[in-house]
Amino acid sequence: MGDVEKVKEEAVQILGASEVLPKLVVFDLDYTLWPFYCECRSKREMPSLYPHATGILLALKQKGIHLAIASRSPTPHIASSFLNKLNLNSIFVAQEIFSSWTHKTDHFQKIHSTTGVPFNSMLFFDDENRNIQALSCKSGMIGIIGIKDGSDKRLGWEWGQPWSTKRRAYKILSKLECISEEQAEMVGQVL
Repeated sequence: MGDVEKVKEEAVQILGASEVLPKLVVFDLDYTLWPFYCECRSKREMPSLYPHATGILLALKQKGIHLAIASRSPTPHIASSFLNKLNLNSIFVAQEIFSSWTHKTDHFQKIHSTTGVPFNSMLFFDDENRNIQALSCKSGMIGIIGIKDGSDKRLGWEWGQPWSTKRRAYKILSKLECISEEQAEMVGQVL
């Protein structure tokens, strides 16, 4: 069994143990799914994802969770080209890739219109705290910030992380006035 399959199986087990799962998981691209900015690359290059990304994406799909992309990349043609080269286009139900100054609120309105999934049933991974805060408080969506320094190659989901880290994430989320206790609990279970 290869690394992708191992990560996928581990992720499927953890997701299977969760009582509540999101209906849709939305990912940023730059420094969330892959370790670079698209605008700093040529579309002729062959991109690569963070090491655990493919296995996690496949596990989410296997569990029936829809996937989408929300990226403010100023070079959407390069981002789309990279997704195509990585054979990932077909796994996303929506791909909103365009430059914007709105902390991705326009992206999520389009994703919501396309999928019909309510914001409070979405989970969002991004490396920029401002996007997480703006969307969580305006829409009721749960956002998870990824670690940008390269120490976290699992998109912010450390599958084997200690309970105290999970509990800390829950406590932080539950203190936000715009996040319901039920939403914070959902994230605590997924993490």
